[in-house]
Amino acid sequence: MKPDYVRIFDTSLRDGEQAPGASMTSAEKLEVARALARLGVDVIEAGFPAASPDDLAAVQSIAAEVGQEPVAGRPQTEPPIICGLARCTRSDIEAAWIGVKGSKHPRIHTFLATSDIHLQHKLRMSRAEMTARAVEMVTFARSRCTDIEFSPEDAGRSDPKFLYQVLEAVIKAGATTLNIPDTVGYTMPDEFGALIGGIIKHTPGAKDVIISVHCHDDLGLAVANSLAGLRAGARQAEVTINGIGERAGNASLEEVVMAIRTRGEKIGLRTGIDATQLCRASKLISRSTNYPVPPNKAIVGTNAFAHESGIHQDGMIKNALTYEIMRPEDVGATQTMLVLGKHSGRSAFSKRLTELGYPLEGDALLKAFNEFKKLADRKKAVHDADLVALASDERSPAPEFWTLEHLLVVCGTTDQPTANVRLRDPDGQTHSHAAVGTGPVDATYKAIDAIVRLPVTLLEFGISGVTGGIDALAEATVRVRHEDQRSSHGHGADTDIVVASAKAYLASLNHVLSRTSSGHVQHPQRTSAPTEVSP
Repeated sequence: MKPDYVRIFDTSLRDGEQAPGASMTSAEKLEVARALARLGVDVIEAGFPAASPDDLAAVQSIAAEVGQEPVAGRPQTEPPIICGLARCTRSDIEAAWIGVKGSKHPRIHTFLATSDIHLQHKLRMSRAEMTARAVEMVTFARSRCTDIEFSPEDAGRSDPKFLYQVLEAVIKAGATTLNIPDTVGYTMPDEFGALIGGIIKHTPGAKDVIISVHCHDDLGLAVANSLAGLRAGARQAEVTINGIGERAGNASLEEVVMAIRTRGEKIGLRTGIDATQLCRASKLISRSTNYPVPPNKAIVGTNAFAHESGIHQDGMIKNALTYEIMRPEDVGATQTMLVLGKHSGRSAFSKRLTELGYPLEGDALLKAFNEFKKLADRKKAVHDADLVALASDERSPAPEFWTLEHLLVVCGTTDQPTANVRLRDPDGQTHSHAAVGTGPVDATYKAIDAIVRLPVTLLEFGISGVTGGIDALAEATVRVRHEDQRSSHGHGADTDIVVASAKAYLASLNHVLSRTSSGHVQHPQRTSAPTEVSP
């Protein structure tokens, strides 16, 4: 590896998924892993195999597919390293090895805290006991795998001299990457840069391994700290798409990568990332985790390349460099809005989807095109964001156990909101039910509950306009929790916000049914009602 090359270690599927409510299904994780490979990340931390059988199975499937051969469009000729996280226990390390061993380049990542705060109050270990445990478990991991990463948790608040001793010991035990985490986002950039520089200077053997940085954003400094660590000599950055993760999140992959690329003359480093895939990967993670991207999010937010001020617009017309330090196409964004309408044909529709990074073929294209035609009949113009919403439904559809056949809602200022719903069951039979509620969406959900009879609790409900205007396509997201305590989310899009809400709720129920294979159990009363919204 050349001295100016920075490995990008993506932990969206592990640390990112630990964000509250951000859990993903195995199928969603595999789709994200494919996208990360196309993006060009060097290491994919696919999960925490010891956490659950489902997480282990997800890591195994990623290792077997994404970790074996380079996916189409990947910048590198080798598949990414597939990594599994493990605590410093034999059972965790064994589970991690079982998870990743099917990949061409497997890695085990194990960790143990080194700060006195963690040693005294969490681990209840002495420094000597911690060092001995770390050495023992790194040695055990090395007996399974040649690529071992070790993280001294809460390194940012650890005694540097003790840190040097621990890191020297695990290098001798076989660690090949030393990851230095600012676990609680406590350090300042100058402090973190000095910490990395001190490790490289004072730890015997540190110059023979990869030094990595893993920074959290509790003070909004994750990206700044990561860059400070890289400039001090670290050559791996642990990041997540959109900065998702525990508490305030992790350093954002797209921000770290574009800072290195845009300020190359200042930083003097490079990565292997195909930056034109950044916006696409951002949308996929947002959709898979049900975590919306703020409009003002750097690099991938909808306003990142938007200009409303007259002064800014005047400057942009004269020369885009006046207010844009990178081109939108550099990160896969677009300034162009292709307007499609009801007279457009399938060829134009398919071509635009491909240009937007959502190619569809066969039945998926036909279904999306039919929905596009229905939408075009109700709208004067169909915009790019509408097309992405339609294509996304077909690229990652919810399993269809129950489908919406008919929905009629009556509501207003005088009558109690009433919904009449007709659904088609997995056997092709139709079932109808009418219900009243606090609003049209609540009435609709109660009617669906009465038919499907699935024991879930509604945790989250949200709806937003995909595009502007009174005829905007509405996008609804729903998250429910089944009696098995696992959560599932669903998505639905329609110009009618109640129909979009019904589609999203059914999608979440269908995801639950895809796990339980049961659709006829008694449904308890829902514990919360969706908030009613207007277009």
